[in-house]
Amino acid sequence: MACLSPLQLQKFQEDGFLVLEGFLSVDECEAMKQRIGEIVAEMDVPPHCRTEFSTQHEEQLRAQGSTDYFLSSGDKIRFFFEKGVLDNKGNFLVPPEQSVNKIGHALHAHDPVFRSVTHSPKVQALARSLGLQMPVVVQSMYIFKQPHFGGEGGVSRRMIRAPAGSWPATSFLGAEPDWDNSLFVPTPVQKGALVLIHGEVVHKSEQNLSDHSRQAYTFHLMEATGTVWSPENWLQPTAELPFPALYT
Repeated sequence: MACLSPLQLQKFQEDGFLVLEGFLSVDECEAMKQRIGEIVAEMDVPPHCRTEFSTQHEEQLRAQGSTDYFLSSGDKIRFFFEKGVLDNKGNFLVPPEQSVNKIGHALHAHDPVFRSVTHSPKVQALARSLGLQMPVVVQSMYIFKQPHFGGEGGVSRRMIRAPAGSWPATSFLGAEPDWDNSLFVPTPVQKGALVLIHGEVVHKSEQNLSDHSRQAYTFHLMEATGTVWSPENWLQPTAELPFPALYT
Protein backbone atom coordinates (compact mmCIF):
# COMPACT_ATOMS: atom_id res chain seq x y z
CA MET A 1 0.00 0.00 0.00
CA ALA A 2 1.06 3.63 -0.39
CA CYS A 3 -0.13 5.40 2.73
CA LEU A 4 1.97 8.41 3.64
CA SER A 5 3.87 8.39 6.89
CA PRO A 6 3.29 11.29 9.33
CA LEU A 7 6.67 12.71 8.30
CA GLN A 8 5.83 12.51 4.59
CA LEU A 9 2.43 14.10 5.15
CA GLN A 10 4.03 16.93 7.11
CA LYS A 11 6.58 17.53 4.34
CA PHE A 12 3.85 17.60 1.71
CA GLN A 13 1.82 20.08 3.75
CA GLU A 14 4.86 22.32 4.26
CA ASP A 15 6.36 22.15 0.76
CA GLY A 16 3.27 21.56 -1.36
CA PHE A 17 4.89 18.67 -3.18
CA LEU A 18 6.34 15.27 -2.40
CA VAL A 19 8.36 12.78 -4.44
CA LEU A 20 7.58 9.09 -3.88
CA GLU A 21 10.33 7.08 -5.56
CA GLY A 22 9.44 3.62 -6.83
CA PHE A 23 5.69 4.26 -6.68
CA LEU A 24 5.22 2.46 -10.00
CA SER A 25 7.08 -0.68 -10.94
CA VAL A 26 9.17 -1.03 -14.07
CA ASP A 27 6.50 -3.33 -15.50
CA GLU A 28 3.77 -0.75 -14.89
CA CYS A 29 5.83 1.96 -16.58
CA GLU A 30 6.58 -0.25 -19.57
CA ALA A 31 2.91 -1.24 -19.89
CA MET A 32 1.90 2.44 -20.13
CA LYS A 33 4.66 3.25 -22.63
CA GLN A 34 3.69 0.27 -24.79
CA ARG A 35 0.02 1.19 -24.69
CA ILE A 36 0.66 4.85 -25.50
CA GLY A 37 2.80 3.73 -28.43
CA GLU A 38 -0.16 1.75 -29.74
CA ILE A 39 -2.48 4.72 -29.27
CA VAL A 40 -0.11 7.04 -31.16
CA ALA A 41 0.31 4.48 -33.95
CA GLU A 42 -3.47 4.42 -34.38
CA MET A 43 -3.78 8.22 -34.16
CA ASP A 44 -6.17 9.68 -36.72
CA VAL A 45 -6.56 13.43 -36.30
CA PRO A 46 -8.09 15.40 -39.20
CA PRO A 47 -5.69 18.19 -40.33
CA HIS A 48 -8.13 20.95 -39.31
CA CYS A 49 -8.17 19.57 -35.75
CA ARG A 50 -4.39 19.41 -35.31
CA THR A 51 -3.61 22.09 -32.74
CA GLU A 52 -0.27 23.02 -31.21
CA PHE A 53 -0.10 23.01 -27.43
CA SER A 54 1.18 26.18 -25.77
CA THR A 55 1.23 27.73 -22.30
CA GLN A 56 1.64 31.24 -23.72
CA HIS A 57 -1.47 33.43 -23.48
CA GLU A 58 -1.94 34.59 -27.07
CA GLU A 59 -0.70 31.33 -28.60
CA GLN A 60 -3.06 29.33 -26.41
CA LEU A 61 -6.05 31.42 -27.38
CA ARG A 62 -5.18 31.26 -31.06
CA ALA A 63 -4.04 27.65 -31.34
CA GLN A 64 -6.16 25.70 -28.91
CA GLY A 65 -8.32 27.64 -26.50
CA SER A 66 -10.83 28.68 -29.14
CA THR A 67 -11.19 25.31 -30.82
CA ASP A 68 -13.94 22.81 -30.23
CA TYR A 69 -11.40 20.01 -30.55
CA PHE A 70 -9.71 21.20 -27.36
CA LEU A 71 -12.77 22.33 -25.42
CA SER A 72 -14.62 19.06 -26.00
CA SER A 73 -11.64 16.86 -25.12
CA GLY A 74 -12.43 16.47 -21.43
CA ASP A 75 -14.29 13.19 -21.88
CA LYS A 76 -12.24 11.86 -24.83
CA ILE A 77 -8.73 10.76 -25.80
CA ARG A 78 -7.31 13.45 -28.09
CA PHE A 79 -3.92 14.60 -29.35
CA PHE A 80 -2.14 17.94 -29.04
CA PHE A 81 1.09 18.76 -30.82
CA GLU A 82 4.39 20.52 -30.31
CA LYS A 83 5.02 23.91 -31.89
CA GLY A 84 6.66 23.85 -35.29
CA VAL A 85 5.72 20.29 -36.25
CA LEU A 86 2.79 21.20 -38.56
CA ASP A 87 2.62 23.24 -41.74
CA ASN A 88 -0.15 25.78 -42.36
CA LYS A 89 -2.40 23.03 -43.71
CA GLY A 90 -2.00 20.77 -40.68
CA ASN A 91 0.39 18.34 -42.36
CA PHE A 92 3.20 16.84 -40.29
CA LEU A 93 6.71 18.19 -40.82
CA VAL A 94 8.21 15.48 -38.59
CA PRO A 95 7.28 11.83 -37.98
CA PRO A 96 3.87 11.84 -36.21
CA GLU A 97 5.22 9.89 -33.22
CA GLN A 98 7.70 12.74 -32.60
CA SER A 99 5.07 15.46 -32.92
CA VAL A 100 2.84 14.82 -29.92
CA ASN A 101 3.04 17.14 -26.93
CA LYS A 102 0.34 15.43 -24.87
CA ILE A 103 -2.64 13.08 -25.08
CA GLY A 104 -5.69 13.92 -22.99
CA HIS A 105 -7.89 14.33 -21.20
CA ALA A 106 -9.68 11.09 -20.30
CA LEU A 107 -7.19 8.23 -20.53
CA HIS A 108 -8.28 7.28 -17.01
CA ALA A 109 -11.79 6.58 -18.27
CA HIS A 110 -11.38 5.04 -21.70
CA ASP A 111 -8.18 3.02 -21.63
CA PRO A 112 -7.92 -0.05 -19.38
CA VAL A 113 -4.15 0.26 -18.85
CA PHE A 114 -4.37 3.83 -17.59
CA ARG A 115 -7.60 3.18 -15.72
CA SER A 116 -5.91 0.36 -13.79
CA VAL A 117 -3.06 2.68 -12.78
CA THR A 118 -5.30 5.60 -11.82
CA HIS A 119 -7.68 3.47 -9.74
CA SER A 120 -5.05 1.15 -8.29
CA PRO A 121 -5.22 0.25 -4.57
CA LYS A 122 -2.01 2.17 -3.92
CA VAL A 123 -3.39 5.37 -5.47
CA GLN A 124 -6.57 4.95 -3.43
CA ALA A 125 -4.53 4.38 -0.26
CA LEU A 126 -2.46 7.49 -1.00
CA ALA A 127 -5.60 9.59 -1.44
CA ARG A 128 -7.03 8.31 1.82
CA SER A 129 -3.84 9.18 3.69
CA LEU A 130 -4.22 12.74 2.31
CA GLY A 131 -7.65 12.93 3.91
CA LEU A 132 -9.67 12.83 0.68
CA GLN A 133 -13.12 11.47 1.47
CA MET A 134 -14.76 11.23 -1.96
CA PRO A 135 -12.15 12.13 -4.58
CA VAL A 136 -13.06 12.16 -8.26
CA VAL A 137 -10.70 12.00 -11.23
CA VAL A 138 -11.04 15.28 -13.10
CA GLN A 139 -8.67 14.67 -16.00
CA SER A 140 -5.63 12.68 -17.09
CA MET A 141 -2.88 13.29 -19.64
CA TYR A 142 0.10 11.47 -21.06
CA ILE A 143 2.79 14.09 -21.61
CA PHE A 144 5.71 13.85 -24.03
CA LYS A 145 8.38 16.34 -23.05
CA GLN A 146 9.96 16.31 -26.48
CA PRO A 147 13.62 17.32 -26.87
CA HIS A 148 14.28 21.08 -26.94
CA PHE A 149 10.78 22.13 -25.88
CA GLY A 150 9.83 23.70 -22.53
CA GLY A 151 6.83 24.99 -20.56
CA GLU A 152 5.68 26.09 -17.15
CA GLY A 153 2.56 26.42 -15.05
CA GLY A 154 1.26 28.46 -12.14
CA VAL A 155 -1.77 29.55 -10.16
CA SER A 156 -1.83 33.26 -11.03
CA ARG A 157 -3.56 32.77 -14.35
CA ARG A 158 -6.59 30.64 -15.13
CA MET A 159 -8.13 29.80 -18.47
CA ILE A 160 -11.92 29.96 -18.29
CA ARG A 161 -14.68 28.95 -20.65
CA ALA A 162 -16.61 31.85 -22.16
CA PRO A 163 -20.43 31.79 -22.28
CA ALA A 164 -21.89 29.73 -25.11
CA GLY A 165 -21.76 31.57 -28.41
CA SER A 166 -18.99 33.93 -27.32
CA TRP A 167 -15.78 34.46 -29.25
CA PRO A 168 -13.10 33.62 -28.40
CA ALA A 169 -14.41 30.55 -26.63
CA THR A 170 -11.97 30.99 -23.75
CA SER A 171 -10.31 33.83 -21.92
CA PHE A 172 -7.81 34.23 -19.10
CA LEU A 173 -8.19 35.55 -15.57
CA GLY A 174 -5.06 37.01 -14.03
CA ALA A 175 -1.60 37.27 -15.50
CA GLU A 176 1.62 35.32 -15.21
CA PRO A 177 4.07 37.22 -12.98
CA ASP A 178 7.82 37.27 -13.41
CA TRP A 179 8.82 34.46 -11.09
CA ASP A 180 12.16 34.50 -9.26
CA ASN A 181 13.81 31.41 -10.74
CA SER A 182 16.10 31.11 -7.73
CA LEU A 183 13.09 30.12 -5.61
CA PHE A 184 12.27 27.03 -7.67
CA VAL A 185 13.55 23.76 -6.18
CA PRO A 186 15.02 21.31 -8.73
CA THR A 187 13.62 17.84 -8.10
CA PRO A 188 15.23 15.05 -10.16
CA VAL A 189 13.24 11.82 -10.14
CA GLN A 190 13.80 8.29 -11.32
CA LYS A 191 11.62 6.16 -13.56
CA GLY A 192 8.54 5.03 -11.64
CA ALA A 193 8.51 7.97 -9.21
CA LEU A 194 5.29 9.76 -8.36
CA VAL A 195 5.45 13.54 -7.94
CA LEU A 196 2.57 14.59 -5.72
CA ILE A 197 1.74 18.27 -6.28
CA HIS A 198 -0.70 20.44 -4.35
CA GLY A 199 -3.00 22.41 -6.65
CA GLU A 200 -1.74 25.77 -5.40
CA VAL A 201 1.99 25.17 -5.91
CA VAL A 202 3.70 27.03 -8.74
CA HIS A 203 5.73 24.53 -10.73
CA LYS A 204 7.45 24.33 -14.08
CA SER A 205 9.34 21.94 -16.29
CA GLU A 206 12.56 23.06 -17.93
CA GLN A 207 13.59 22.35 -21.50
CA ASN A 208 14.41 18.78 -22.36
CA LEU A 209 17.98 19.00 -23.67
CA SER A 210 18.37 15.26 -24.17
CA ASP A 211 17.68 13.38 -27.41
CA HIS A 212 14.81 11.38 -25.92
CA SER A 213 11.30 12.49 -24.95
CA ARG A 214 10.63 12.73 -21.22
CA GLN A 215 7.33 10.98 -20.69
CA ALA A 216 4.93 11.20 -17.76
CA TYR A 217 1.38 10.19 -16.94
CA THR A 218 -0.53 12.77 -14.92
CA PHE A 219 -3.99 12.84 -13.42
CA HIS A 220 -5.84 15.41 -11.33
CA LEU A 221 -7.98 14.59 -8.30
CA MET A 222 -10.61 16.77 -6.65
CA GLU A 223 -12.41 16.27 -3.36
CA ALA A 224 -16.10 15.96 -4.26
CA THR A 225 -17.48 16.29 -0.73
CA GLY A 226 -18.89 19.78 -0.30
CA THR A 227 -17.35 20.92 -3.59
CA VAL A 228 -19.05 22.70 -6.48
CA TRP A 229 -17.22 22.54 -9.81
CA SER A 230 -17.00 26.01 -11.31
CA PRO A 231 -18.99 26.46 -14.53
CA GLU A 232 -16.19 28.79 -15.68
CA ASN A 233 -13.59 26.02 -15.87
CA TRP A 234 -12.73 25.14 -19.46
CA LEU A 235 -13.07 21.42 -18.67
CA GLN A 236 -16.58 20.32 -17.74
CA PRO A 237 -18.06 16.93 -16.83
CA THR A 238 -20.50 15.58 -19.38
CA ALA A 239 -23.53 13.32 -19.31
CA GLU A 240 -21.43 10.71 -21.11
CA LEU A 241 -18.60 11.02 -18.58
CA PRO A 242 -19.24 12.55 -15.17
CA PHE A 243 -16.03 12.83 -13.14
CA PRO A 244 -15.47 9.23 -12.03
CA ALA A 245 -15.01 8.41 -8.35
CA LEU A 246 -11.50 7.31 -7.42
CA TYR A 247 -12.65 4.82 -4.81
CA THR A 248 -14.23 1.78 -6.43
